[in-house]
Amino acid sequence: MPQDHQTHGADRTDLRADCGRCQALCCVALPFSASAGFAIDKEAGRPCPNLHADFRCGIHADLRAKGFSGCTVFDCFGAGQKVSQVTFAGQDWREAPGVAREMFAVFAVMRQLHEMLWYLTEGLTLPQARPIHDELRETLQDTERLTHAGAHELAELDVAGHRARVNPLLLRVGELVRAGVPGRPKNRRGADLIGARLKGADLRGADLRGAYLIAADLRNADLRAADLIGADLRDADLRGADLTGAIFLTQAQVNAARGDAATRLPAALTRPAHW
Repeated sequence: MPQDHQTHGADRTDLRADCGRCQALCCVALPFSASAGFAIDKEAGRPCPNLHADFRCGIHADLRAKGFSGCTVFDCFGAGQKVSQVTFAGQDWREAPGVAREMFAVFAVMRQLHEMLWYLTEGLTLPQARPIHDELRETLQDTERLTHAGAHELAELDVAGHRARVNPLLLRVGELVRAGVPGRPKNRRGADLIGARLKGADLRGADLRGAYLIAADLRNADLRAADLIGADLRDADLRGADLTGAIFLTQAQVNAARGDAATRLPAALTRPAHW
């Protein structure tokens, strides 16, 4: 059980997907509909037709070209390998059909818990949030403890209730970070900025929580220290944008956006191959 925020480390290694240790849970448990992100319909609990017997994707190298860009965006925050190797101790859902349904339900819960762990761990790396590090650490430990519960307990867990405890802390982290930004950072929380022309905009320390930035033009925008938790960045143009120190930004959000070699990302994230 973790004793401090260094349990996950600054790079949050165990909160990153390790598909080689997972049983392709995202390719089976989750549903998707034919759309811009998926070429076909698939119901929850049914294996994707591109899934091979060894749990590998048959079109992994060509997902975008084949119409499955949604797969390249999804991130389980390491929940897949946790459920596969820890909760179910390596059980194969194909060989234990009675377990499959519960495994898929647990995966959905675990992903949410791991996402919270990602944010809480990040908060503990921020010096501005030092006044609430003790609270963050305690909540991190409690959340980690939940991830080690039994399958039945996890499947029945009130995730929304736990998130209601975590969210105020994350809000406070954002407030503390933005307080150190000169001037009056913009508050665009939950704003409809779909297709907005924000090229070169000064968004340092902006509150963009839950903002709809789909296809927004953010070329060369300054997003340093901006709070981007839950922001929808699908097809947002981040070419040349500076997201140094942006908080609560995830790899999935970055993967869903467009960028280039000049886009500056937080150290914990990697530049998508398709940029």
